[in-house]
Amino acid sequence: MDHNKTETDIDPITFEVMRSIFEFASDRMATVMQRSSFSPILADMLDFSNAIYDADLQLLSQAANCPVHLAAMKFSAEEAVKGIGAANIHEGDVLVLNDPYRGGTHINDITFTKPIYFRKELIGYAVSRGHWMDLGGGGAGGQAFSTHIAAEGLRLPPLKIFSEGKLNEDLMAIILNNTRTPHFIKGDTQAHLGALLAAEQEMQRACERYGADTVRAAMKRIQAYTEKMVRESIRSIPDGVYEAEDYADTDGITHEKVRVKVALTVKEDQITVDFAGTDPMCQGAINSPKANTMSAALYSLQFFLAPEAPQNQGLFNPIEVILPEGCWLNATWPAPTIGCTTLTAAKITSAIWQALAKAIPERVTGSTCADANWFVASCVDKDGKTDVFSDLPAGGWGGTPYSDGMNVTMDPLGNCMNMAAETAELFFPIAYEAFELRKDSAGAGKYRGGLGSVFKVRFFGGGELGMETSRTLSGSPGAACGLSSAVQRSSHIRADGRIEVIGGIDDDGNWHNPLLASHKFGANETFMFESTGGGGWGNPKARSVEEVVEDVLDEYISIDAARDIYGVVIDPATMTVDQVATSSLRG
Repeated sequence: MDHNKTETDIDPITFEVMRSIFEFASDRMATVMQRSSFSPILADMLDFSNAIYDADLQLLSQAANCPVHLAAMKFSAEEAVKGIGAANIHEGDVLVLNDPYRGGTHINDITFTKPIYFRKELIGYAVSRGHWMDLGGGGAGGQAFSTHIAAEGLRLPPLKIFSEGKLNEDLMAIILNNTRTPHFIKGDTQAHLGALLAAEQEMQRACERYGADTVRAAMKRIQAYTEKMVRESIRSIPDGVYEAEDYADTDGITHEKVRVKVALTVKEDQITVDFAGTDPMCQGAINSPKANTMSAALYSLQFFLAPEAPQNQGLFNPIEVILPEGCWLNATWPAPTIGCTTLTAAKITSAIWQALAKAIPERVTGSTCADANWFVASCVDKDGKTDVFSDLPAGGWGGTPYSDGMNVTMDPLGNCMNMAAETAELFFPIAYEAFELRKDSAGAGKYRGGLGSVFKVRFFGGGELGMETSRTLSGSPGAACGLSSAVQRSSHIRADGRIEVIGGIDDDGNWHNPLLASHKFGANETFMFESTGGGGWGNPKARSVEEVVEDVLDEYISIDAARDIYGVVIDPATMTVDQVATSSLRG
């Protein structure tokens, strides 16, 4: 093998071999991370991401982890290297950072960056990010929903957590001293280190076998290949300016909606995403720092551009994001950001998808539940010992131009899992009492949205719960004349069975702030969350009668909804269709 090849000398077989090596290296990082993590939010819920960058900190490959992490990690790695100084970084070092204003998102997302060397030459960087269960703050998991970033926990600037392979014991002591879950921290740190070392091994093995020059050349060629695919895809979208907006129900402090406005300008093979007109920074904890906003904008577009392309910097080069100073999507100190990934990113995605629906309606879906519905709770066992657990009760995705939306699926911002009831009940003094499909939660359409869920968890010894959600004022918007979904709602079920709505609209029409901080539950009291479905696609009365009947039989929709929304009249006694009445309603 000639190790002195130029970039133009890479043949198609070598190209495919190198592409597979880069992808495998990222996938191996994810496997190591999951199998060695201590905390359930990493090991079971998969709230982590892993990627490899070239020596210029341009994305080379990434595992299929959380989209909201992946495009943001570049900013963390850049700030970490800048903060420490390239001249001060050595083989065996691992840098750590979670500062929202220096490439981070919210404080819980902590990012580790490791330089990869081959024979003393820098080849690239391995980067691993994970959502840690708790890093202090005024509420469990940082969900204080206050007006200052200090309420959300320990904010780390760029630091070395490993120096030439040796753990920084002082920094570890500070972290352990600022968490409600110290029993997870050391194990999770080692899991991140294991993921980084896996990437280092694979990249060094590739250099050993094929030569560092070939590896470097392949990096640039693969990035250029992806960029070409994305630009070709953009050319298939009609040139023009497409505008849309969405909103958060509240910032948790005021009762005013907080709006995202976006204009997509498509010109030949490039897209500009302009957030001009978006609301200014708000008091509450849903502000989004630059890295989070950039990530949300980029992954939202990639769903409809070239998802089959290798995942690297070429995905992003044809896209320009214009982010006004002072808006809530460009947060600066001391704006709180705890809801930025799970709430705000989802609103950015929804707004962009609604804009795309005006450009390519035959390809874009209805909106998703547009929130991760993230809750964190401290809980107390019979001996008075406390712990912290978390979950993400998913909702439905929007109907598509060719099929119904997916039921109870994590919002596009993350490839995370709901925590398994068996895991939750093994680790924590709680019981999962329900996790079931929610009837009439989906937006109606020729292709309806996927359904949301009804989730219930009971506290044996009581606890305090923080909850972040939205879609409590109106549901997920539909596309192509599809209808919106139901609204979301949080409730407190007392030990005597009384149900009190604590987030969203109650039965009397009163609205309650859905951003909950340290809401107290007594022993044997239950938290219930009703998530929404996705928006529908197309006119509901264009849905076939047979499909409507099947949805009623499956208890996806009620007989009343079949009649009032779809125009299909079903006899509740015989479950047969009244053809005359149906024809009249659908006329």
